Amino acid sequence: MKPKVAIIFTGGTISMTVDEKVGAAIPTLTGSQILSMVSNIDKLAEIEVIEYAEIPGPHMTIDRLMEIRSLIQDLVKRNDISGVIITHGTDSLEETAYFLDLTINTPKPVVVVGAMRNSSELGYDGPSNLAAAVCTAISPLAMNKGVLVVLNNEVNLAMEVTKTNTLSLNTFQSPYGAIGTIDTNDLIVHRDIVTKQFIDTDTIENNVYLIKSYLDMDDSLINCAVNAGAKGIVIEAMGRGNLPPKALAGVKYALKNNVVVVIVSRCPSGRVMESYGYEGGGKDLTSMGVVLGGELNGQKARLKLMVALGYTDDIDEIRNIFKIS
Repeated sequence: MKPKVAIIFTGGTISMTVDEKVGAAIPTLTGSQILSMVSNIDKLAEIEVIEYAEIPGPHMTIDRLMEIRSLIQDLVKRNDISGVIITHGTDSLEETAYFLDLTINTPKPVVVVGAMRNSSELGYDGPSNLAAAVCTAISPLAMNKGVLVVLNNEVNLAMEVTKTNTLSLNTFQSPYGAIGTIDTNDLIVHRDIVTKQFIDTDTIENNVYLIKSYLDMDDSLINCAVNAGAKGIVIEAMGRGNLPPKALAGVKYALKNNVVVVIVSRCPSGRVMESYGYEGGGKDLTSMGVVLGGELNGQKARLKLMVALGYTDDIDEIRNIFKIS
């Protein structure tokens, strides 16, 4: 008996064609139309199609993510479902994947997939990526791996992967390499996961801001976020987690107003640490009460803080949540 996979189609480039009037790509293809381009997929698995939306990646919202999460939770409870796939626009794909990874607890494979070329372009990669996602979702080796991101026959962990290039087919990369690859319809796993974090909450705090640091940065953007009602602020600091001195007044203002401040690095990879003790250095910031965000990039740290604040308002507990990254 063939395994059964549910595919939630949300849109993205994988669903797009070039509209002659607009002169650019827009979502037009239904899930069934995309699936019809995947040759011989019916020989591997039975597919249940869920037409959720036809939206580009930048149109994804927290409310929609909560709906998709609920859909997935209902699907994985079914005995007939072996795994769940979500098609998604690549612009925000890593954020959706990481959010689902944090908030869904299931041993069954949950796979997020997209495409870098639309169906009007030569070399449209949507069907091959979707086929690889199905091969991943039906593999016993994908069990207990958390949410996986599949493109270009590479399988990456949601907690690690990020989009690195605006055009390349292998744009989704992890600092420690892909966890696996698809080879002749089989998932080949290169390494196992060390940690898998689950935050058990149905409440999400939306008022969390992301600010990037820069040379001679002052406190104006941080103050603006606090005055706008921020409950949390993630700052992409410099290097190992350091800020220009003029920005510190904003950090102090945020902390004084019970706004949780999380520091990550604007560097593409590496952890933030208490390495520097000068004014604005990582040690100085943690002494003020900021939370270090480990290896997370800004967009993922923001989502994690949104989920953490929905779970608790205890700063020590939030700090412990961020020690796993």
